[in-house]
Amino acid sequence: MAFSLITWGLDSAAEGAILLKSILMYTSGPVDLHIICNEEAQAYLEKRLALVHRPRYDVLVRFYRPTWQAMLDRIEREGTIQSVHAAGTPGLMKLFIHEILPPSVTKTVFVDTDAFFISDPHLLWEHFQHTLPPSTVVSMPTHPEMFAPQWFDANKICSCVMLMNLEGLRRLRLMDSSFYRGATPSPVPAYSPPAFRSLFGSPSELTGKYEDIALGDQSFWWAIIQYMNRDEEVQKGMFEHLHYDWEVSSCLLDMYITDMNPGKDDATEEDELKGQTHTWMTPHQGEVIMPKLVHFNCLPGPRYYEWPGWDSAQDEGVAGTIGLAQRWGTAIKYHVGYKWLWLNRGAERREPSEDVKSHRQPSGPRLTMETVTDVKFADELFGEPTA
Repeated sequence: MAFSLITWGLDSAAEGAILLKSILMYTSGPVDLHIICNEEAQAYLEKRLALVHRPRYDVLVRFYRPTWQAMLDRIEREGTIQSVHAAGTPGLMKLFIHEILPPSVTKTVFVDTDAFFISDPHLLWEHFQHTLPPSTVVSMPTHPEMFAPQWFDANKICSCVMLMNLEGLRRLRLMDSSFYRGATPSPVPAYSPPAFRSLFGSPSELTGKYEDIALGDQSFWWAIIQYMNRDEEVQKGMFEHLHYDWEVSSCLLDMYITDMNPGKDDATEEDELKGQTHTWMTPHQGEVIMPKLVHFNCLPGPRYYEWPGWDSAQDEGVAGTIGLAQRWGTAIKYHVGYKWLWLNRGAERREPSEDVKSHRQPSGPRLTMETVTDVKFADELFGEPTA
């Protein structure tokens, strides 16, 4: 079971820590965590993860530390993408996860840092492993009822949670590179260039870039998904919709007016449907949304859990926040306040006897942390001369 996230700087790391904590709180099995980050974010997370010396299951945490220049260089080698979104350059790395993580990682569930689980993440992994067809290379939530021409309608998806078949994305050669374009003989062409042209038209003649791509990586993912869906027979099964249970979002969707209010624990499906919103004309019209992953995006401030509205329990003038504190404030307080130390729920790790110490590690689950500092994108490895 492999999860990944991108976190750059202290504020993003503080949010990502809650996501990681929630995975360890609820997981029913071993988990690998792949974290693309800078040194500052790693230090913040390592301090907290180091408190967990008796996890219930084995946990592998691997930090990947591409330099800022390496990320800029990879974007430049692609040639046409850029972003005006607040997530900036690190956000665009969501298009390159399959290049940053090694070939040994064949699948991953990517989650934005401003989200956290309130259920067993293994349920999502099981869906990925056993429900999606093998042809699927990416799955994320879709919202066909959304409409925003100024964003190229990229709000019809959310790249906040993605099931990513990394092997499939590598086979597609998802993102272009000058290394591919300059190779002789010419390799299999990258998948995304015609997808981008299909949605955005031609890049700027002046800059060679696509201009005013407001939603950053999500806009580019939308172009890719639209291209995958252009011919159902040719592209059958490459993209799959992900259930809204795994994307209960405060931005545009009002959490579907779901809540975790005390006194409502006996609500029936009929009770829930009466107040539910944003499911009309969607794949889940008439279904009750059962929150499993909650996403607090579009809230002002560098950290979503420090939004003033959580304390005032009033609308702070931000679209989609009316009643948000009353409905989800208790969940925020619980998951933010839950101590990392309390994740030591496994059996005591027994030291082996003196005569076998040189051959055996202490028994019991363990949390292991590793760091990859020499990060090379897949196109760089392609461009390296062979011996």
